Amino acid sequence: MATLAPEDVRRVACVGAGVIGGGWVAHFLARGYDVKAWDPAPDAEVRLRRLVDAAWPALTQLGLAEGASRDRLTVTATLEEAVVDAQFVQESAPEKLDLKRDLLARLDAATPEGVVIASSTSGYPMTDMQTEIAGAGRLVVGHPFNPPYLIPLVEVVGGVKTDAEAVAWSSRFYEVAGKSVITMDREVPGFIANRLQEALWREALHMVANGEATVKEIDDSITEGPGLRWAFMGPMLTFALAGGEGGMAHMLDHFGPSLKSPWTRLEAPELDKKLYDAVVSGCDDAAAGRTIADLVAERDQGVIDVLRATGRLPGGRTEGGK
Repeated sequence: MATLAPEDVRRVACVGAGVIGGGWVAHFLARGYDVKAWDPAPDAEVRLRRLVDAAWPALTQLGLAEGASRDRLTVTATLEEAVVDAQFVQESAPEKLDLKRDLLARLDAATPEGVVIASSTSGYPMTDMQTEIAGAGRLVVGHPFNPPYLIPLVEVVGGVKTDAEAVAWSSRFYEVAGKSVITMDREVPGFIANRLQEALWREALHMVANGEATVKEIDDSITEGPGLRWAFMGPMLTFALAGGEGGMAHMLDHFGPSLKSPWTRLEAPELDKKLYDAVVSGCDDAAAGRTIADLVAERDQGVIDVLRATGRLPGGRTEGGK
């Protein structure tokens, strides 16, 4: 399997340079890697460099690694040029299964032997993508959270043909590259974080569809409510505290029966034009004139502030902190 230690990787290839792929490029550059990127879109390089430039102020606040520079990015004309001397490959193509299969096969054929190839897929299990690939043993999922340059999480899992060594190597590489890693023991549709996020998303769409809440009310209910707790303590431990000194056991005894209450709707609502328009216009209203660039900058600064306030960045809290 991999012939190079994760700590010795210096050259990364990013294939696909949209929002996710571009976010990976920015992250790897900020961690001091040489990055080659390829995307078939004719304006890919312009968009990618604009994304990296927009992310750089936030990355500077997070702390750049020694030698980190935007000048270490090369955008290649072909996929083969991007991976010819890569020591790690991150694929971030659109979520189309046939496209993923074909692209991973091309990457397997062009990438040096022993180099791990990771997919940013947000939903497909690697087992479904590696079916006809000769070097399937080195293929893993490295699922990030958007934007990859800012949110620490990456979920790592292999398919049925993936070598266990490739999974372990990838997890260690991502840790060295500054990510917070969950190494999953088995494939789960949608992985972990997306499954939880999608459940909340479905409930939000139902409430908008039924006129029960506006887009702004839904967002405020999280940012001014449980989101403040989730920034440093997940939903399970948060619920355990709801049980007082009895912890989760008391919480389940006391609130367990409410799970049968008709609060949630597990099936997604029909995304008809009325709901579509309500969600889009609601977001426009909530943006209150701010552009997407304004909102991205606001989001980035907010995440940095939370990370710093919860002691997960240099210069974070000290008094009473961890």
